[in-house]
Formats: sequence, C-alpha cells, structure tokens
Amino acid sequence: MLDYDFMRTAFLAALLVALVCGPVGWFLVLRGQTFASHALSHVGFAGATGALMLGLSPLTGLAGGALAAGVLMGLAGDRVAGRDVMIGLVLSVAMGVGALFLHLLTRSASAATALLFGDILGISPGMLGWLALLSAGCLLGLGIMARPLLFATLQPEMAEAKGVPLQLLDVLFLALVAIATAECAQITGVLLVFTLMVAPAATVLRLGLSPLAGLGAAAGLALAEAWGGLILSWYTDCPTSFWIALLGGAGFLLVGLVQRFRA
Repeated sequence: MLDYDFMRTAFLAALLVALVCGPVGWFLVLRGQTFASHALSHVGFAGATGALMLGLSPLTGLAGGALAAGVLMGLAGDRVAGRDVMIGLVLSVAMGVGALFLHLLTRSASAATALLFGDILGISPGMLGWLALLSAGCLLGLGIMARPLLFATLQPEMAEAKGVPLQLLDVLFLALVAIATAECAQITGVLLVFTLMVAPAATVLRLGLSPLAGLGAAAGLALAEAWGGLILSWYTDCPTSFWIALLGGAGFLLVGLVQRFRA
C-alpha cells in the first residue's frame, strides 16, 4: 500500500494530526472540557462550508470558525458553563447553516461526506504542508504553556493566588483546541472528532501515568489508532474513520477491563 502516493500522504497526515491531538486531548480530558472539541467542530463545519462556497480551502474556513468560537468560549468562561440548552441551540444553528451552504453547492454530496466523516485518502501534498505548519505551531504553543496550564488545571485557586492568568490560559488553550480540532476533522470528520481527540487521551489517563509520560503515551496511542485505521481500511475497504473510532473505543474498554481485573 505504500507504493501509492496518496497512501504515503495519508500516513504522514495521520502522523502530524496524532502528534497534536494526543497531547491537546490529554489536557482537554484532564480539564473536563471534552465537550469543547465537539462544539468547536460543529461551529467549524459552518466555516468550512462557507469557505467552500467562496472557493477557499475547507481547512481555512474550519480553522477560522473553530478558532473564533474557541476564543469566544475562553473569554466567556464560566458564564456559559452549565447552559446546555443555549450551547445545544448554537451548535444546532451552526450545523443548520452548514447544511444550507452545502445545499447551495453543486458538489454538496461529496463535500458533505468529506466534512462530516473525513477524507484522509484525499489529502493533497499542499494540504499536508498546512497540516505540518499547524501542528508545529500547536506543539510549540502547548510546550510554552504546559506547566502553568497543568498548575491551573490541578490547583486553580492556588494558581490564581500565585498570579497565573487563568482566563488568558483558557483562551489560549481553547484556541489550540480549535486548531487541533480543525486538523483532526481532516482525518475523522467533524462528527467523529472525539475518536482521535478524546479517546486516546481518556484511555491514557486511566493508566495514572505522570504528566510527561501521559502526554507522550496519548500521542503514541493516537498515532497507533490512526495508522491502524488506515491499515485496516486498506485490507477491508471500510472507512478509515470507522476503524479509528472502533480502535479508540476498544482501547478505552480494554484498559478499563484490565484495571478491574487487577483490582
């Protein structure tokens, strides 16, 4: 399968995305903000379809829409916490706007499938360059804020007393989540972002590893699931996103069963 250019590009894209989704997802689960990636992907869907209407790259619209929503969510802070009805309505409207934009496109069927469920085999070399640039920026930003972000996550009152800017950290982190979500959507689609963003991180956190080991393990597990999904898709002719979702769920359940057996 590596004799084909599109498969080599897909494996490289999965590598770039997994290296970001694993560590970002680890912090996302630890902070109890897993719903944020799902929300940002829905808002980004409207941005992606709008970009398609304008003749732009879907990644541009997806990243732009998700980034704007992430910054607004970070600025709002606790004011939107617990308002499930309002958040659900906003997400429904965003998906509805995306559906309208797709309806106005002549190639709506193929565009809808790629945006909703991903199209890793259709990633072009140019898109691969953008993914590499976004991944490098995300990892650099996460590396700079990792220590204060961990402190603010585990001991928010003490961190605030020590002068750590909690709201600024929240805004910056959600901006990173938005970019990582936009990248992940290229692999799994906006409806299955949880499979690569949350599942590996949640599995690793059940192991009780140290922060540094946990971040590395989350990235490694995300990469294993992404590459495993590609390989299984090649031999079974089933969608890659299906196998990634199945591997993510199986890994989480397996770790839980092993822990229960050991206990």
